[in-house]
Amino acid sequence: MVTTFSKPSSLVHEIHLEKVGSWNLFKFNESLQLRMEDLLQKKKSDQITIEEIAELDAIGELDRIFTHINAMLAAQDANQ
Repeated sequence: MVTTFSKPSSLVHEIHLEKVGSWNLFKFNESLQLRMEDLLQKKKSDQITIEEIAELDAIGELDRIFTHINAMLAAQDANQ
């Protein structure tokens, strides 16, 4: 995958709902998860390009958003 992204919203087609226990959680599909791991490895080894940094930033932002939403859903479920 060489495509770069500048906005997290361009990645929404890479998200799916997954049943985890009794919860439906937002998750990255396998290709986006693998891409994020690849970019993190490149960053760690200092071999990441400027375009890939922007892509990693977009994926990271989306990851933070969905982590927050999943936490809110879990908290709401725990309070019921």
